[in-house]
Amino acid sequence: MTPALYDARVRHVRMERIDNTFEHPVYLWYVDLDDLPRLPRWLQPFARFQARDHLGDPNRSIKDNVTLWLAGQGVAVTGRVLMLTNARVLGHVFNPLTVYWVHDAAGALECVVAEVHNTYGERHCYLLRTDETGRADTDKEFYVSPFLEMGGHYQMRLPRPGQRLSLTVTLRQNGTVPFTATLTGTHRPATTAEVARMVARRPLMTLRVTALIRAHGIALWLRRIPVVRRPRHARQEGVQ
Repeated sequence: MTPALYDARVRHVRMERIDNTFEHPVYLWYVDLDDLPRLPRWLQPFARFQARDHLGDPNRSIKDNVTLWLAGQGVAVTGRVLMLTNARVLGHVFNPLTVYWVHDAAGALECVVAEVHNTYGERHCYLLRTDETGRADTDKEFYVSPFLEMGGHYQMRLPRPGQRLSLTVTLRQNGTVPFTATLTGTHRPATTAEVARMVARRPLMTLRVTALIRAHGIALWLRRIPVVRRPRHARQEGVQ
C-alpha cells in the first residue's frame, strides 16, 4: 500500500456563532518512513519529504524524530511508521494534520500520532491509543483557529488507510460541537505516471491549501466573528 497517493476531499463544518461549511479537493501522500518515495529527478521538486516540515530536529530523519519523541512518551518504536501528509511542492508545504501510524515488530498497531500545525508556524503532537475502529479522545491543547476557544476535547477517528481514506476530527466544547473536519479519499499507487497526473490536476496544491485557509479566515473576520487571543505556545521538542 505504500508509497501511495490519496485523491481526497477535505470538508470543514463550523457551527459556533455562525454556520459555515467549505469543501475542497486535495491529494496526500501515504509513505513508509523507512522507505520514502524515489521519484525521477524531474518530479522530485513536487514531492519532497523533509524533517524540517515535521516534529523534532531538522538534521535528523523524520523517522528518528518520531522515534525520539515517542521514547519521551514511554513508547518504543520497534516496527514500521506510516505517515499521511502533504509533501513539499516547489519549496512550499503546509500540513494542517499529519498522521503517523506506529507499529510494533509483529506489525500490529502500537499507537497513532496526530501532528497538528497552525498558520503561526507552531505545531503540536497528540499521542493517541485508538480502538479497533481507529477512534480516540484527547483534550484540545493547541491553538489552531483564531475563531475557536481553547479547551474542550477532540474525538478523532483515524483508522489506517486502505483502498479508502476516511478520517474525522470533531471538537466538543461545553456540550456542543463547534467544529468538525473530515478527510475522505481513494487510494492511487504512487507510480511516476500517477504522481505526474495528480500534480497536473492539483497544481501548487500546498500553496492553494494555505491560501484557502487564509481566505476563509478573512471571510470569518469580515463577518465579525470574535478573535480568540493566541496563548503562548509551549514547544514539545527541544528544536522547533
